[in-house]
Amino acid sequence: MSAQEIPSLVDEAGRRLGLSSALVYVADLQQIRLVVLPHSTASEGEEFLDIDGSLGGLAYRTQHVQNARDGSTSWVPLIDGVERVGVMRISAPLLDPGLLESCQALAGLVTLLVMSKSTYSDLLIARQRSRSMTTQAELVWAFMPPRTIGTLQVTSSAFLEPAYDIGGDGFDHNLSNGMLHLTLLDAMGHDLASGGAGAAALAAYRATRRDGGTLLDTATTIDQTLSQWIPGRFMTAVIARLDISSGRLTWVNCGHPAPLLIRDGHVLPRALERTPQPPLGLGIGTVGPPTEHHARLQPGDRVLLYSDGVTEARAPDGSLIGEQRLADTVIRSMAAGNNAAETLRRLVQNLLRSERHQLRDDATVLLAEWHPT
Repeated sequence: MSAQEIPSLVDEAGRRLGLSSALVYVADLQQIRLVVLPHSTASEGEEFLDIDGSLGGLAYRTQHVQNARDGSTSWVPLIDGVERVGVMRISAPLLDPGLLESCQALAGLVTLLVMSKSTYSDLLIARQRSRSMTTQAELVWAFMPPRTIGTLQVTSSAFLEPAYDIGGDGFDHNLSNGMLHLTLLDAMGHDLASGGAGAAALAAYRATRRDGGTLLDTATTIDQTLSQWIPGRFMTAVIARLDISSGRLTWVNCGHPAPLLIRDGHVLPRALERTPQPPLGLGIGTVGPPTEHHARLQPGDRVLLYSDGVTEARAPDGSLIGEQRLADTVIRSMAAGNNAAETLRRLVQNLLRSERHQLRDDATVLLAEWHPT
């Protein structure tokens, strides 16, 4: 089956369940709107939905089914694990609890279909884009993992802007062998070489991690890769891992802003601030191996990684966002009940509004939360 056939298949399955119609919407790349997958039953005005101003958007933001007042239409979120994909709009003369339960099962299958086709289908990729993407951004996004991953014990979510014109920022997170592996990279420049440096660094990071290498091995491999294949380019990075059972955080900081530790609704000042190593690509072997740092998290702690493009963005009054305002925004959002993915989405939307959609630099942020059962 091709991706183009998904909308008709879903609608047919919905009608067999007793629905009048079933439409699939996917979130666009910047998570500003929901875009319907083309189908003959979609009427004019239903092609796009504002995530911040519609009932379908509310279902997406909260990850809970939302019902229209007339009882004939509901919005069911499409969720891949903890990654938000989109929503399914279902309609019927009467949506009783049994039918809604069946539709939630259908939504799970629809999510699997969309995710299995999205990597290889230009139709799905194009529906998630509102404009053309630069070559370097295309290169970087090809290396990006899902923006949100997690289990009952830990969650990690990340965001990257400007989505269509990324330079050399990148992130990765992975769950394996009882560890949450994290990294955030910020390559020098904002051109194709920067994107190439970021992609090469992520490839070196994953190859070393999958081969059982330590954080020191990983930093050294990235440094050597850049020095050998992209000489003259360097990048800052935080490379970390979190032991999910004990809460032990280990990290290496190569010229990057220090991570922030958020506990009980407050930033612990300088809790994760250590003397950084030189940036990668400058030959870390000449100054000795990088230093590993350690900290013990408490249940509910959040670790915030970010690039300087976030803190150096401008607020509406012209002032820099800064570290404290960044942390305050995250704390207030999560205190209001938003999960990590929604917190970062709102943070980035605020940045884009402040900068009038013209960020001066790549802005990447990653939020990891340890919440053991």
